[in-house]
Amino acid sequence: MNEVTRAPCRYETTLDRVGLALATGGGLGSLAVLLLVIAGGQRDPLQWLTAAALGALFTTLAIAAVGAPVWLALHIAGYRRAWHAGALGAALAMILFVAGQTQGFGLFGLPGDSDTVLFRWLSALATSALLAAVAAGIAVAMWRVAYRPV
Repeated sequence: MNEVTRAPCRYETTLDRVGLALATGGGLGSLAVLLLVIAGGQRDPLQWLTAAALGALFTTLAIAAVGAPVWLALHIAGYRRAWHAGALGAALAMILFVAGQTQGFGLFGLPGDSDTVLFRWLSALATSALLAAVAAGIAVAMWRVAYRPV
C-alpha cells in the first residue's frame, strides 16, 4: 500500500506583515463598530465617522495590548494556524466582555436577587458569544494577512 506522507506546513511572518495585520484588525473592528452604530439607529454621517475612528483606535489598542502578548507566546510555542488565531480571538473577547458585563465575574457584587443574577449571567454569555464570533473572524483575517506557509 502506497501512503503519501506530507511534511507539516509551517507558517512564518515578518514584521511588516504583522503591522499590516494589526491595521487589518483595526479596520475590521472599525467596520464592526460602525455597523453596530448604524443598527442602533444613528443617522448622522459625522457620528458614523466618529464611531468608525474611535472603533479603529480602541480595537487596535485592544488587539495590541491584550491579544498580541498572548499571540506572541503561541507563535513562539509553534501554534501558528488559523484556528489557533480564531480560538484565541474568541476566547479573549469572551473573557473580556463577560467580565465587563458581570462586574468582574461577580467579584465586585452583582445587584439583585438570584433570578436577576442568573439572567444577567445568561445575557452576558449570550451577547459575549456574538462578539466573540466577530472577534474570531477578525483574528482569522489578521492571521491570513500576517502568515505565509514556508
